[in-house]
Amino acid sequence: MSKFRVVAALLCTIFVFSSVLIPFASADWTMFHADPSHSGVGTGNPVLTPTLLWKYNTSNMVVSSPAVVSGVLYIGSYDGKVYALNAATGSEIWNFTTDGTVLSSPAVVGGVVYVGPFGVINPPLSVNVTTLYALNAASGVKIWGYEKSLIGSFVWTSPAIEEGVVYVGSIDGNVYALNATNGAKLWNYLTNGGVYSSPAVTNGVVYIGSTDGNLYALNAATGAKLWNYTTGGGASSPAVVNGVVYVGSEDGNVYALNATNGAKLWNYRTFGEAAVDSSPAVVNNVVFVGADDYDVYALNATNGSQIWNYTTGNAIDLSSPAVVGGIVYIGSEDGNIYALNATSGAKIWNYTTSGAVNSSPAVVNGVVYVGSDNGDVYALGSPISSPSTSPTIPEFRSQLIIIVLVASMIVSSAVVIAKKRKTWRIQCWLEL
Repeated sequence: MSKFRVVAALLCTIFVFSSVLIPFASADWTMFHADPSHSGVGTGNPVLTPTLLWKYNTSNMVVSSPAVVSGVLYIGSYDGKVYALNAATGSEIWNFTTDGTVLSSPAVVGGVVYVGPFGVINPPLSVNVTTLYALNAASGVKIWGYEKSLIGSFVWTSPAIEEGVVYVGSIDGNVYALNATNGAKLWNYLTNGGVYSSPAVTNGVVYIGSTDGNLYALNAATGAKLWNYTTGGGASSPAVVNGVVYVGSEDGNVYALNATNGAKLWNYRTFGEAAVDSSPAVVNNVVFVGADDYDVYALNATNGSQIWNYTTGNAIDLSSPAVVGGIVYIGSEDGNIYALNATSGAKIWNYTTSGAVNSSPAVVNGVVYVGSDNGDVYALGSPISSPSTSPTIPEFRSQLIIIVLVASMIVSSAVVIAKKRKTWRIQCWLEL
């Protein structure tokens, strides 16, 4: 057998294994809006019918958005707890009680859950409260907590983790960068307003909004301001895709800004100049976002022109869209989770809860996970799909490497045998 055929066989084997497993390796929803850039886009199968697989009731509203990693769902509640639930059955694995209500959406990276409380249920006698927790993802045991003064220290924003650093905003106006291992503060940047926006992090830059009306771009290593863009109202959590920052504002606009210098590329004004607190999702050159005028919008990502809009029964306040398999999923204060055709905006289905849906959906393995103000966490899937029959995704990251290496060793060993024995049967097997 020629060396060329041997190499070709080896590469084909690696390609086959990689093409099968790589899609699964990225299927987790590790933090708010899927990833550190806040694209809002997931992989895997879409949910075509909203069959209730399970629901789990906390003792208060669920505004927090779920993270789903290794077959476990992590979410916070107004009852002050962070929950870890079996994503297949909804059974509780553990819960952890924080110092305050949990509006923040957990971020799960490297076996650690990062989440911040907002407000204080039982104010401590000490002057400090924990404003960000790092919990063991398997057990819920606290690894570390970042403490600050009780006044103005609360966290609404959801953390983003990149390169071993946790980035999070606080209503005290600061953006913080903390060491993900021990919680040590690396830097902070003070804005002129409260920071309710969740940071997007990409290419060494942190993008985050403030109630002072600005969208800030900060050096991720030092916290130095690179640029800021001033809107007419508080800025939403941004999404950064293909060198463009997409962000909503309470002035009723969606903005597209050059990620390098902050120059405005375009803006789109919603009907009635309704506030846009929802974070945009961006895929296939389309921006999807919700607004307080009850509408979900699809905008051309290049020029901001409207492609379609869909009107729900009430405002879309905090829920941000998730896009998977050509379907847009979003919650509304009318109590529904909507699934819309990403191309046309036509409603595919809606599922009604008994409370407003301000939680942002996470879509993993053909299941939509979302919270409701009625205190429930929902898992909605198609009748033929069940998370219990889906692979445990994050393990594929390590398994992918192992399987590819094993496959390579098998092919290499076969090549050695073929050279020694030169039998027709082995040569044919290698060429197949």
